[in-house]
Amino acid sequence: MDLGGLWRVAESREDLRRRIADADLDDSAWSTHPVPGHWRGAPGLERSDGPVLYRRRFECPPAGSGPAETGDGRAFVVFDGIFYQGDVWLDGEYLGDTEGYFFPHSFEVTEALSERSEHLLAVEVACTRAPDRRAKRNLTGVFEHWGSIDPDWNPGGIWAGVRIDRTGPVRIVSLKVLCREASEERAVLDIEAALDRREPGPVHIETLVTREGGDETRATHDQDQNLSAGSNTVRWRVPVERPDLWWPRALGGQPLYRVTVNVTDQGRPSDRRSLMTGLRRITLRNFIATVNGERLFLKGANLGPARRDIGAATVEEITRDVGLAADAGLDLIRVHAHIARPELYAEADRRGMLIWQDLPLQWGYAHVRKQAVDQARRAVEVLGHHPSIALWCGHNEPMALDSEAGRPAAASSVARVAAAQVLPNWNKTGLDRSVRRALERADGSRSVVTHSGVVPHPLWGTDSHFYFGWLYGSERDFPAMMARFPVLARFVSEFGAQAVPETADFMEPRRWPDLDWADLEAHHCIQKDIFDQRLPPEGYDSFEEWRAATQSYQSIVLRHHIETLRRLKYRPTGGFCLFLLADAQPAVSHSVLDHLRVPKASYAVVARSCAPVIVVADRPSPSYRPGEKVSLDVHVVSDLRTPLEGAVVSAALRWPGGSRAWRFAGDVPADRCVRVGRVSTTLPKDAAAGEMSLELSMTWPDGAASNLYTSQVGI
Repeated sequence: MDLGGLWRVAESREDLRRRIADADLDDSAWSTHPVPGHWRGAPGLERSDGPVLYRRRFECPPAGSGPAETGDGRAFVVFDGIFYQGDVWLDGEYLGDTEGYFFPHSFEVTEALSERSEHLLAVEVACTRAPDRRAKRNLTGVFEHWGSIDPDWNPGGIWAGVRIDRTGPVRIVSLKVLCREASEERAVLDIEAALDRREPGPVHIETLVTREGGDETRATHDQDQNLSAGSNTVRWRVPVERPDLWWPRALGGQPLYRVTVNVTDQGRPSDRRSLMTGLRRITLRNFIATVNGERLFLKGANLGPARRDIGAATVEEITRDVGLAADAGLDLIRVHAHIARPELYAEADRRGMLIWQDLPLQWGYAHVRKQAVDQARRAVEVLGHHPSIALWCGHNEPMALDSEAGRPAAASSVARVAAAQVLPNWNKTGLDRSVRRALERADGSRSVVTHSGVVPHPLWGTDSHFYFGWLYGSERDFPAMMARFPVLARFVSEFGAQAVPETADFMEPRRWPDLDWADLEAHHCIQKDIFDQRLPPEGYDSFEEWRAATQSYQSIVLRHHIETLRRLKYRPTGGFCLFLLADAQPAVSHSVLDHLRVPKASYAVVARSCAPVIVVADRPSPSYRPGEKVSLDVHVVSDLRTPLEGAVVSAALRWPGGSRAWRFAGDVPADRCVRVGRVSTTLPKDAAAGEMSLELSMTWPDGAASNLYTSQVGI
């Protein structure tokens, strides 16, 4: 029974909260607000930080008829998602509390529903703003603390569905399905169920594994189990012979299997649960991924929520980002410091898009070890069956730093950020180790990254975050840094630059150049201080000219970072994730797609840079003097699984008044980066000033690729 729809809501006051569960309380003057939703969508609560009271009257036939229509049925009220904490009452009786936004909370209500037909469900929901964001308590990740969402936003509310579930005497509280091993001969599913039984006694557990789109049962498993009263954990394994393996989109197809678990009590059905999964084996060693024995270079992007009010997002809004990532040539989405809606993972399973899954931990926390460990286990329960999830990450940038939209933490104190990177702290060496152990215990089938964005270190270092050309230095500094410290190139999971979006009405461009910069910094994420250094607005005659310049600069940063990392394929780089794919709200951010998914210029540049085959050269210097030598290595990077036989690479270097050409030919091995030759010449001493270009083109029997670099010749 669905209990969504319109609920009565009001901001909590002491007199109201004392009577929230009172059926006689007159709530006719309260606002009405749809569930699922966020309370800031309700009239009068647009800027509320809560707590907020929710009430819903409903009629329900008495409990007592489970699936087998016997008198021993049970009923449960289930909340699929509450941001962030809740206290729940039914018909004046307190049911309990909840904490954690991304997994369901349930309460047995069998007796309460059997006593009457008319009922009142009441919830007090709190999503309290942290007084010190360096020591947060809510595990809400990017929703409450991120440079790409308005810091004034509060995600509080009953954001997912509410329902009444009915079962027999035994209920499946949770079902975890993991594919521990997979090959062409055999796959093995590890299954764990939490079963709640009213009274002690035996049950029969039947497991069916069927291929999606077909009726053929590919594997079965039956077992009898004695259960005690209350909660029981039961584990078993189901082998699948000659499975159809699930592959990432670059390597093969995505066959899916439905795993159905039926629990019967004394021959009568009691409860049933069904999940979709895929049979594959993913390993990660030194950040180099292998899927079903095939190595894969991971080209990815960080992804925030589809909308900051995620409960209001449509299914189309949730799923379209997977397709947009695929259209850009990406193989991986990093679900950045949050857990997304279920539809995202189902779409990734269908499309063969791998997922780097973060827990909702971002920057500094205090006194949350118990909650974080519990929620790590819950994340595996909720998401573990998805074949698209390649690895878990416990915590993004575990430094106790404050950051608001428009004012990045890294700009606040270089020395402080550097110290936080290399010195131990409670988040990095205490909290994160506990979270890592919890993830490893809950899911032995996947790799775990303890935390992201910590400089490689023997004890706690992992992947790298670099913002050359934005937060610091020049974007041209990046290749030299990778060459000097190769360990930093193992996996670069954040890089990029901000750019002004195409959908920019929120910026009021007609006011140019007198935009409301303070409001844009406070609520729309623009890092104005950095724009003033890199692309100062006062240097442009129109808003459109400035916007084009910001998008061009972002394209340069992303293109050359990606080309550098692809040239380091497997030696030592296992992949990358650019920052950021798309916006969760109207913003000036690092995204390549704005909040309406209108692409910036950089989106097409990323797609070209992430093509399966690219031809690249050492990047020319910004300028050369007449008589100076130009010497640039040329590489071909292929992600294809078959060799490129008979490939021909042509290079043409042109400068004012002259040119020179080269030709290279040969075979390119599968899934490799190879150096094919060197472009080397000395410019004439009398070369005229002007633009110099290096044009690269490559052909092979089944395709072609090209690239272009520009520089200047001057005195």
